[in-house]
Amino acid sequence: MEIKLLRKDLRDLLKKYSLEKKFAKQKDFFERNPHHPSLHTEKLEPKNLSIYSFRIDRRWRAVLIVTKDNEAEIIDINSHYR
Repeated sequence: MEIKLLRKDLRDLLKKYSLEKKFAKQKDFFERNPHHPSLHTEKLEPKNLSIYSFRIDRRWRAVLIVTKDNEAEIIDINSHYR
């Protein structure tokens, strides 16, 4: 499964919090195996919308939508604990 190019605001957020390397590593894991153990992938509610999240690190998660064409688009990156 391929993840589409990130929007500029999300790239800026990764840069602001020095998460670029961590995100690139986790993105690679997700594209090869969405259920890789280090991702802690979760399907979010409502389940019928195919919205998932995966762990970038212990604090940050990426939220994405998976399309019927088996492509993914990151729609948000947020602090898991806010």
